[in-house]
Amino acid sequence: MNTLDWLTALAAIDTTSRNANLGLIETVRDDLRRQGLDPRLTHNAEGTKANLFCTLPARDGGTQGGIALSGHTDTVPVDGQDWTSDPFKLTERGGKLYARGSCDMKGFIACAVGMVPEFLATPRARPLHLAFSYDEEIACIGAPVMLADLQARGVRVDGCIVGEPTSMKPVVAHKGLNAWRCRVHGKAAHSSLTPRGCNAIEHAARLICAIRDVAEAWRAEGPFDDCYDVPYSTITTNMVSGGIAMNTIAQLCEFTYEFRNLPVVPPAEVQARIEAYVQGELLPRMRSEYAEARVEFENLAAAPGLDASEQAAITQLVRALTQDASVRKVAYGTEAGLFQRAGIPTVVCGPGSIEQAHKVDEFVEPDQLAQCERFLRQVAESL
Repeated sequence: MNTLDWLTALAAIDTTSRNANLGLIETVRDDLRRQGLDPRLTHNAEGTKANLFCTLPARDGGTQGGIALSGHTDTVPVDGQDWTSDPFKLTERGGKLYARGSCDMKGFIACAVGMVPEFLATPRARPLHLAFSYDEEIACIGAPVMLADLQARGVRVDGCIVGEPTSMKPVVAHKGLNAWRCRVHGKAAHSSLTPRGCNAIEHAARLICAIRDVAEAWRAEGPFDDCYDVPYSTITTNMVSGGIAMNTIAQLCEFTYEFRNLPVVPPAEVQARIEAYVQGELLPRMRSEYAEARVEFENLAAAPGLDASEQAAITQLVRALTQDASVRKVAYGTEAGLFQRAGIPTVVCGPGSIEQAHKVDEFVEPDQLAQCERFLRQVAESL
């Protein structure tokens, strides 16, 4: 099957992150096996989702080194979106290809898998690898499982290209993503007897404002990197819930916050700053009202930022093949930082625009897929 055939097939499989992705992974696995390859799957604990890693050996059979082509198989939901056409049926309209995941990022996966016969026919001195993950969209959960397996098996990869939508232009850095849930526990009481309670909502509000203070300090004082569209780290509280009735002092308030840090800002230091405020200021206030008051934190997601070296061979290769020397750094996250942290130099470059990702009527343009095919062909030839 060619790229368009593969994109049609992949789009038809609903791999929204809440669902299993095995239908897609096993379809790709079976096709690779028919071509004499030996793909390896690594599953989640429940066995409902899997990563796929497959090595296309060098002409001498070598499997170490080379370049990995990486993509995530899951997509965001279409719930509440009023699509013009079936989001799980690839539809050509006005010179664009519409479907959930067409841009983010089944288009890249379709190119990579569709070109496997051509890759195998290219007399490469080094191997090429396919690395497809699960659950990138909800917390980059799958890629660490795959990377741990590679390390355990002693598999070495010299460089990686993550095919997130960049309009086929190299992206060399992105921010990290860290998401946390906080639960503030106070004491319930009738609102007419306020001094007998400890209002979790009001104390949570103090913490939310302290988190806002961190955001405002970053905005005013940096550190800054003007290559980003938002040139400083950000932190926001985006969901809050608490209380059971208007005449009852709230016993519990829960909220979530996330911060997107520049690679130079250590995420552990950010969280430590928030927890220091809780221990030093918030809890003493709360416990003056209720001795058993407490605050709990739960890490929901953590994905490191990317800061690719311009001297790395993979960076120089992607720049040479795209003939693009511009320095692009983006606020959104990818799995590239995970590969880099595992010791694999990585660059982000793939078909489609991030402006289309996650939206109603998501699309990719055929010319972007054609550019991706030419690019991947040159990557294979460079090996």
